[in-house]
Formats: sequence, structure tokens, C-alpha cells
Amino acid sequence: MRKNSIKNTRINGEVQKELSSIIRGEIKDPRIHPMTSVMAVEVAPDLKTCRAYISVLGNQEAKEATIRGLNSAEGYIRRQLARNLNLRNTPEIRFILDESIEYGVNMSKLIDDVAKKDASLGKSEEE
Repeated sequence: MRKNSIKNTRINGEVQKELSSIIRGEIKDPRIHPMTSVMAVEVAPDLKTCRAYISVLGNQEAKEATIRGLNSAEGYIRRQLARNLNLRNTPEIRFILDESIEYGVNMSKLIDDVAKKDASLGKSEEE
């Protein structure tokens, strides 16, 4: 099975949906920040491993605590995935902190700042 096959894409979507509902509703670990979302999931074609990209809205300490909490709850999460999804193998999950949204927001802010500065320079030159 190819990595980008239709079946693999469908499995990625189902695992992402179940993983986000488990994290949001079933885990009671206080280390896991309430504003945690599953951005993407990549399940290997052999269904043995899975990389889950997690985004946390908060400071660096909250992000690290959330990843530690998710890593400690990995066995429970895996058991719930096995219960909710009918897969041949339940993948071993690796949680990876995804900071792409934060990076994009920061870049957008920098672009806006430069645009404002250029606009103010353009107005002063016209006068």
C-alpha cells in the first residue's frame, strides 16, 4: 500500500478525529492544556506507528507539560483507539508539537508591521 493511498488518507482522518475526541473528552490529566488540538495524523502504511501533530495555545511551559501528559497517557489513548476504530493493528503514537500556526501568526504580524511602516514612510515622503 502506498503512503498516499486513498485508504491511508481515510485512516489518517479517522484516527485524527478519534484522537481529538479522546484528548478533548476522556483524558483528565491536569497537565494537558484545554486548548489542545490535533492538527494532523500520519499513520504508517503498515499501521504500526503513528505521528500525531499537536498544537497547544499557550506558553512554552504549557506546551511541554501537554506533550508530557499525552506521552504518559499514550497507553490509555491507544486502548481507546483500538476500542473505537476497527483496525488490524492499533498504531503506536508519537506526539509531536506543531508550532506552524504560531509561526504563521507571527509572520503575518511581522508583515503587517512592515506594511504599516512602509505606509507611514510613503505618507511622510508625499508631504
